[in-house]
Amino acid sequence: MAVIEKGSFEVISRSPTQTRRVGMRLGELLLPGDVICLEGNLGAGKTTLAQGIASGWGSYDSVTSPSYVLVNVYRRLDQNQLFHLDAYRLSGPAEAIDLDLDAMLGQGPLLVEWADRIQEALPDEYLWIKMSLINDEQRDFIVNANGRTRYRPWPMCHPGGPEQAFPGRLPQPRQ
Repeated sequence: MAVIEKGSFEVISRSPTQTRRVGMRLGELLLPGDVICLEGNLGAGKTTLAQGIASGWGSYDSVTSPSYVLVNVYRRLDQNQLFHLDAYRLSGPAEAIDLDLDAMLGQGPLLVEWADRIQEALPDEYLWIKMSLINDEQRDFIVNANGRTRYRPWPMCHPGGPEQAFPGRLPQPRQ
């Protein structure tokens, strides 16, 4: 019996800096309509990973958890937007639907902390990252792509490498 379900992979981060770097690599791949779901207890590293994702995506805004405002919007120089939703204070999926997630997805990627609280309101295709606190510095991430086309196969799992997993979506090397 497998420890991790088929189609998933595990990432172990040994520091907040590593967690941000993992997020940066993921953020480089995001396009409008992409949904990244973060699940984990307080202290699991969700906001730290979100900081890396926004940085890799190209945001010039400071990233904080949107616990009290529900949704933060991050911008980059080309005027694109990244939406960061904290579902912790939402009563459930219906309240998330009232936030008009479809409109957000039409304008940019959506990053959802506490996604397990509103899973029924999310689109059919998303990348789910279950985060666990191992100790003060170490975090464990189980990453699973849900859906048939948008995220499968994930670049780290694709036998042909990231270029075949995301043809035309990988950032070009900096000159």
